Amino acid sequence: MTRIPGDPGPLARLRYALGFRLPPRNRDWVRHDLTDAGWRGRLLLRHFYLMVPICLLLALLPGPTWTRAAVPLLAFVASTLTVMISAEDLRRSRMRRHGLRPPDRR
Repeated sequence: MTRIPGDPGPLARLRYALGFRLPPRNRDWVRHDLTDAGWRGRLLLRHFYLMVPICLLLALLPGPTWTRAAVPLLAFVASTLTVMISAEDLRRSRMRRHGLRPPDRR
């Protein structure tokens, strides 16, 4: 896989996944990430990376086994559906945060 100009390192990618703004030198990579084919899949993948540790922590809460399974599952499903529904708005917000012009709505 070829690297895109401005490809951030692992720590910068983590910051990006958490919603922080990358430096201007990463602008081309951010533009590619948010406009190229598969941007929705990458958005969901970032969401999964963030939610899996949270769900594992939720599973450690005390209570009956069914509750310890249902609470993380509910959190994961609800947050994933929310991200899927608002994917376009999340992309537009992230593009504005990085000083990029969002694509026109169709």
